[in-house]
Amino acid sequence: MSVHPTSVVEDGAVIGAGAEIGPFCHIGPRVVLEDGVRLRSHVSVTGVTRIGARCDLYPGVAVGGEGQIRGNDFADGRLEIGPGCVLREMVSMHVGSRKGGGLTQVGARGYFMANSHVGHDCRVGEDVTFANSVALGGHVEIGDGVIFGGLAAVQQFCRVGKGAMIGGLTGVNRDVIPYAMAFGDHVELAGLNLIGLKRRGLSRDTINAMRAAFRSVFYGEGGSVADRARAAKAASPGVAEVGEITDFILADAKQELCLARRRGGETV
Repeated sequence: MSVHPTSVVEDGAVIGAGAEIGPFCHIGPRVVLEDGVRLRSHVSVTGVTRIGARCDLYPGVAVGGEGQIRGNDFADGRLEIGPGCVLREMVSMHVGSRKGGGLTQVGARGYFMANSHVGHDCRVGEDVTFANSVALGGHVEIGDGVIFGGLAAVQQFCRVGKGAMIGGLTGVNRDVIPYAMAFGDHVELAGLNLIGLKRRGLSRDTINAMRAAFRSVFYGEGGSVADRARAAKAASPGVAEVGEITDFILADAKQELCLARRRGGETV
């Protein structure tokens, strides 16, 4: 490993083979940096934090700080960042809280652009992309492969399903189903993320089944959204992606579901 002489590595920190710690960094006593981690300069890693192998942290990154909670007195919150993540300038991620189970978890190979933020007790999947200044409130769940446009924000306890795309400047205050596109000051579904589905290599038959399920759930007549989700799942028993969408809708959730708008402007 390589540690610049201006950096502080406190006793108890574990630094893996091939790690590189640049100028003016601070590594706390309960931090683990796995093999090949790179801290470019002016990086702060504190708390009970583990950073996975080959992560690359740019200047100004601050991870492992306490959750932004009034009166927080929990000293054992943890942060785990998976291997291969890139955290660009001024990214911040906080440890978990007592109320939230004590763990903030970020999956492998995420790309977090400048000034993006992951709040306490969040669960973030693998291969996500956060554009500049994306912010997650506490207790948020983000699925694998989700893409956020710049300045998007997610309210506490919301879920964004696997493969969804959230537009820039979008305020997510309701749950967004897997594989959807969602936009707006107060988020609304704009359909499925068809470009993303094609990039995943899904077959035309699978995509068509997903589109049919989306139409029947959000634009169908009769029954509730949950009723139509159950019917859509039963209609495509062999399509795993339809099951992911319908299971997401039917899960016990703390926030309302993000819905679509009809052409006339009425939310369904």
